[in-house]
Amino acid sequence: MTDFKTLDSIDNLAGKKVLVRVDLNVPVRDGTVTDTTRIERVVPTLRELSTKGARVILLAHFGRPDGHVVETMSLRPIAHKVEEILDQRVHFATDCIGEPAQEAIEAMTDCDILLLENVRFHPGEEKNDAAFAAQLAQNGDIYVNDAFSAAHRAHASTEGIAHLLPSYAGRTMQAELEALEKGLGNPARPVVAIVGGAKVSTKLDLLMNLVGQVDALVIGGGMANTFLAAKGTAVGKSLCEHDLAATAKQIMIEAAAKNCAIVLPVDGVVAEEFKAGAANQTVDINAVPANAMILDLGPKSVATINDWIAKAKTLVWNGPLGAFEIEPFDAATVAAARFAAQQTCEGLLTSVAGGGDTVAALNLAGVSDDFTYVSTAGGAFLEWMEGKPLPGVNALKR
Repeated sequence: MTDFKTLDSIDNLAGKKVLVRVDLNVPVRDGTVTDTTRIERVVPTLRELSTKGARVILLAHFGRPDGHVVETMSLRPIAHKVEEILDQRVHFATDCIGEPAQEAIEAMTDCDILLLENVRFHPGEEKNDAAFAAQLAQNGDIYVNDAFSAAHRAHASTEGIAHLLPSYAGRTMQAELEALEKGLGNPARPVVAIVGGAKVSTKLDLLMNLVGQVDALVIGGGMANTFLAAKGTAVGKSLCEHDLAATAKQIMIEAAAKNCAIVLPVDGVVAEEFKAGAANQTVDINAVPANAMILDLGPKSVATINDWIAKAKTLVWNGPLGAFEIEPFDAATVAAARFAAQQTCEGLLTSVAGGGDTVAALNLAGVSDDFTYVSTAGGAFLEWMEGKPLPGVNALKR
């Protein structure tokens, strides 16, 4: 992908004030960061800039303060965690614009790293206000966006500022965009997509986009029940959006017209109650008892999915195949994930996965590191899969 500039395009960084948009919107409990994945992802960019003598100034948001100063949403505690992971001093400024920011920036020397306070403390951030973007831009000479997970928002620190300074993609953003290009932009075929999760209603745009892009679409989770019901299969007490039967049929018609195979479960693991270790049985998908619910795919369905993965050159995955949070209903997701990981490790498959539950499911299966790329971006990853333009990415284009 050559339509955006990377850090390789910058000749001399020594003494330059580099504004880096990062995603530090990490989970915090009782003042302690409980998952440092997003911080770890931006370490390569920060280290590279600092090592090359730049004055690194971080822009980030935390929570939803709606344009007001909310003490519990200050980035100050996060600064300590960034410092710990980087193993380098991270200075902090009590505002992202105005005097506090300017004073902290003036005190910097080459290689220093400074975190500015939550950009969302200002109403201009989420409104992508031109004046606020200009105030942010005054803080630096160069802008680097390394927050793909915030790239679906047209905010001042993700989109507005990119038009005011020479702008580049950071290493994490670059890796994400290159992986996505391999996933759906210009993929090796055949391409198989696995889409799971609870509801069809939350993934309509996604399904409609995918049937025109992939060779096979595997549908799992509660979503599969809606498709099965639309085909006249009785799904008992399973989670199912019966009111979306016509939509499911339309997606299947579109898929047939575009030569995309729709892969639905042929067997399922059913139980009368949704709880860990609930009494369960595996049944043919046409024999779901009226008082039971489908909570996972059965072994025949997993074998079918693995056959499709074996044929594929590219796999795009979003959402679990069953109620993976509780045993034994994690079996199908874990089995398919491990098979995809094995194919990837053998060099037979490019595998790109993303979305909150997906990351958790791959971690559960112990294969996150074996996929070609696992996106932690959530909403931005989903909007990319839906074929929607991402303002933060488009603003970086040459």
